[in-house]
Amino acid sequence: MATAQEKATPTSFASAAGKAAADGVLQSWTDPSQDPITKRSPAPVSLILPVSSLSSDPNTKGITIMTRAQTCHPLDPLTAAEISVAVATVRAAGATPEVRDSMRFVEVVLLEPVKHVVALADAYFFPPFQPSLLPRTKGGPVIPTKLPPRRARLVVYSKRSNETSIWIVELSEVRATTRGGHHRGKVISSEVVPNVQPPNAPVSNDHSSCMGYMDAVEYAECEAVVKDFPPFREAMKKRGIDDMDLVMVDPWCAGYHSDSDAPSRRLAKPLIFCRTESDCPMENGYARPVEGIHVLVDMQNMVVIEFEDRKLIPLPPADPLRNYTSVDTSLNGRSGIFVLVSHPGKGLVIYSVAYVDDGRGRRPVAHRLSFVEMVVPYGDPNDPHYRKNAFDAGEDGLGKNAHSLKKGCDCLGYIKYFDAHFTNFTGGVETIENCVCLHEEDHGILWKHQDWRTGLAEVRRSRRLSVSFVCTVANYEYGFFWHFYQDGKIEAEVKLTGILSLGALPPGETRKYGTTIAPGLYAPVHQHFFVARMDMAVDCRPGETFNQVVEVNVKIEEPGKDNVHNNAFYAEEELLRSELQAMRDCNPLSARHWIIRNTRTVNRSGQLTGYKLMPGSNCLPLAGSEAKFLRRAAFLKHNVWVTPYARDEMYPGGEFPNQNPRVGEGLATWVKQNRSLEETDIVLWYVFGVTHIPRLEDWPCHAGGSNWFHAYAIRVL
Repeated sequence: MATAQEKATPTSFASAAGKAAADGVLQSWTDPSQDPITKRSPAPVSLILPVSSLSSDPNTKGITIMTRAQTCHPLDPLTAAEISVAVATVRAAGATPEVRDSMRFVEVVLLEPVKHVVALADAYFFPPFQPSLLPRTKGGPVIPTKLPPRRARLVVYSKRSNETSIWIVELSEVRATTRGGHHRGKVISSEVVPNVQPPNAPVSNDHSSCMGYMDAVEYAECEAVVKDFPPFREAMKKRGIDDMDLVMVDPWCAGYHSDSDAPSRRLAKPLIFCRTESDCPMENGYARPVEGIHVLVDMQNMVVIEFEDRKLIPLPPADPLRNYTSVDTSLNGRSGIFVLVSHPGKGLVIYSVAYVDDGRGRRPVAHRLSFVEMVVPYGDPNDPHYRKNAFDAGEDGLGKNAHSLKKGCDCLGYIKYFDAHFTNFTGGVETIENCVCLHEEDHGILWKHQDWRTGLAEVRRSRRLSVSFVCTVANYEYGFFWHFYQDGKIEAEVKLTGILSLGALPPGETRKYGTTIAPGLYAPVHQHFFVARMDMAVDCRPGETFNQVVEVNVKIEEPGKDNVHNNAFYAEEELLRSELQAMRDCNPLSARHWIIRNTRTVNRSGQLTGYKLMPGSNCLPLAGSEAKFLRRAAFLKHNVWVTPYARDEMYPGGEFPNQNPRVGEGLATWVKQNRSLEETDIVLWYVFGVTHIPRLEDWPCHAGGSNWFHAYAIRVL
């Protein structure tokens, strides 16, 4: 086995069968000994064959042949060349040079094709070959000459007009410029989305110069505008700071607290911090928050529009122990199939999850798994902490804030790395090398038994395949991990690490809503919520919509003739028939869990097959029903939501939560249709979180161990 680090671009898998398809390899399988992939005896089918080889083959009559090799799977992320073509196509569509120059490219991603196109490609790209996925005609299966053209979806912000628009571009032809080729795309549609502000711009790949919130240029502009504002400089002098190079300005999104935050203006309300030294690269500037200063910045015109020095709170004293320099912390069954994609907003997206069952072939589990939103509400009512309600996915983007992972530090063992390509604010392509890590690892005992009669013992080790990425959003780091186990279990884990967001204290004061962690310094209480969107397809072939969701609760049997010993309990199932009925919460007292079932397929004991959602540790928002952040995050009010699949229902709080004035947009609105869930294409939304009461040992670096938790797992039944 090779041991060297490997890299792959783009971020996807292509199996041996996929390579055969891409290369135009041919064969008609009638002899299982000839099949290098499945090693089984399938029914005779016609695979993709070179045209020259088929000209005299009578067995190909009535079958359209793929004459041109397919070079990528339809779900492969956009390449750097495709991003460049999409950006150039949109920019060229601008009516005037001024319009073109004012375009800022917030997001450029693949427009996901419809599911039947994905299924068609899966027939070519993933073993075992599946003729049942091919469209059928009277003369037999039809193999298309090519897959539909790929399309890009762009979110574009105009600094000139303060408008947000969505563009769809067909990538007709893409040739690498290094080969002297040409680039061509076609605008399919463009639409201005009224009354919204897009997410913050993508970050630069130079993470040393950007704290993770906006594009490096825009970020620097905002910081420079605030630092050059005379009243701000005067306020800093009152706090003993003359050197503006020591000042850190983090332009947080304004959120929505009143009509003054309406999206008619693109606003930022920066948080201010101050370092003690300008030449210490490892100094933790977040250890010295500057409080009592209110700043509001118009990010469209890059001007300070509100400023107030409300209260003079001394800076926390300098303390080198608060830095994050290195210190000594030493202490005494089945094969799976899936596709990986890095998305600028949602980070890692996993498609086409299935496993190969020895007796039943390829069995689908889910069409798409991803984290689609993340909200961090703070529980301190004091200014400025009450407005810390970051939507880290919708406002900033998890994928575009991802790291380049390092072997031996972020990942260990035999590793497959994948790069990711994103656009920056001006439309250029940035590559995050080693953005996603794939590796296999030992995970202890999978199964063990000893026969006391014979003395024979057997143990089977557990191996799991782990896929991960890590992102930084200002002070916090988040590690997202998907684990795939031999017993068919799929588990998601999140690691919270990085640095706490702090507040300053006047001498002698404490805060009820936080923990004093150093003189003049406290950490406010807060919560972290994550939303996983699971587009399920349990045992469903392409086009089938045979899933439903059942809730299971354990009940204690009433005392009486059926429970004379008062020890009886049983599991009770309830079918969630509609969307409003399916708004559910975790309940560990009844061992509550949910099963996504196939309504037409049974296992060997005659029971319907399914996957079980097993919640991990969880919580609900610790806020009053009228809390402002719940206007935008109504989806936090329940742990589980279920909807029938709809292609445009992707974001639980709507696509543009930044400064969103609309109440309950997204999930809370969609479910009011109360659509039937009895047998359909199921999308399961799981909301999970952790309540963080900071401890002294969390400082200066956020203690990751105590906040490493199992988000949830789904397990085969």
